[in-house]
Amino acid sequence: MDTVTVSSKYQVVIPRAVRESLGIQPGQKLQVLVYANHIEFVPVKPMKQMRGFLKGIDTTVERDRDRV
Repeated sequence: MDTVTVSSKYQVVIPRAVRESLGIQPGQKLQVLVYANHIEFVPVKPMKQMRGFLKGIDTTVERDRDRV
């Protein structure tokens, strides 16, 4: 697990491994969510790119208690 530091301008650097695994590119937008006292960054993708991404998803998987 990587740790980041908040700069004096309230900026953080997303670690390289995370950027590469999610395919985050410079200039890409991220949605920021506050959930259960956590900050979550969700990459914003064009709707055309999202087409069919849920096809075949297993909906029987149990969720973590904080995600219900």
